[in-house]
Amino acid sequence: MYHSLPGRIPFTSLRFNYLILIAFFIAQPVAAEDPRTLETVPAKVGTTAVEMLFDGTVEAVHQATISAQTAGRIEAINFDVDDYVEAGSILIRFTDVEQTTDLQRAEADLAGARARLVEASEEFARAENLKERGLGSQRDLDRALSARKTAQANVNSAESAVVAARQQLEYTVVRAPYAGIVTERFVEVGETVSRGQRLMSGLSLEKLRVIVDLPQQVAMEVRRNPRAVVLTDTQPVTPDKVIVFPVADPVTKTFRARLELPDGQFDLFPGMFVKTAFKTGEAERLLIPVTSILHRSEVTAVYVYENDEVRLRQIRVGATFGDQAEVLAGLKEGEQIALDPVQAGIYAKTSRSSSP
Repeated sequence: MYHSLPGRIPFTSLRFNYLILIAFFIAQPVAAEDPRTLETVPAKVGTTAVEMLFDGTVEAVHQATISAQTAGRIEAINFDVDDYVEAGSILIRFTDVEQTTDLQRAEADLAGARARLVEASEEFARAENLKERGLGSQRDLDRALSARKTAQANVNSAESAVVAARQQLEYTVVRAPYAGIVTERFVEVGETVSRGQRLMSGLSLEKLRVIVDLPQQVAMEVRRNPRAVVLTDTQPVTPDKVIVFPVADPVTKTFRARLELPDGQFDLFPGMFVKTAFKTGEAERLLIPVTSILHRSEVTAVYVYENDEVRLRQIRVGATFGDQAEVLAGLKEGEQIALDPVQAGIYAKTSRSSSP
């Protein structure tokens, strides 16, 4: 038999009272929220663009194949296929013994030519002085002038040779013309290459474009109104420029359009297929805010407020235009819909539970 201590309430009594208290609160009706406090918006008819979708191919604007500008043997290759390269990075280095020797020879020839120019200039000044004093002939002066001009010409030629030799030496270090990805490599370390031989190919991911083939009627409309959007997985991208080529393909009879994208990567890579939307006109559509649409499994619906009641109504939606969605069926213009479907759902649930 259970005996309670003096001055204390038995545990079984506490539990019994607690259960009674819970049952009391559950039995109380929950006050339904006034539907007039719900924020609603009317379904409106608006003018939107009529767009047609076409497949496009992403291309790199900057892509090139680097060739050897001097002959030599490959000493080092610093990057391989699929490597990212910063602009100005050294891609390939040649041995430079011959180029260094040629530069030293050219510099020595330049130094000799300058020395002869100094000597010829001094000889001319001497002949000119003698002629002014009446101690020299015009013939000697002309001969000294001709010698100085020849020496000057030799200096100019030697300077050009030094520039050419220095340039050949610089060609032994092949640098990246811009930042990008190496796509192909045509040489190996230790291989001897000649001038003009292909070394490496690459492309830049910073400047991209999309190529699309358009039917004739669409091409004519796009040429009059060049507006398009490239649809990516993350965000739509508006091109900086839309160019429609003036010549149709003789086989497919389509016109090629080029969409120049703004600087950036946008999760696009050369060779990818992307959807492109071209504006071909305008149309009136019934629009509602995207945030008002409720998705439950395969059902798409909104909460409609009418006759002081909030009811869930299934709708069929079409395309999305920014923060607005097109309604194809289920609503009429002017009907009030709840802007916040979560709040409207809470009201609908509480109103049903409080009804007799």
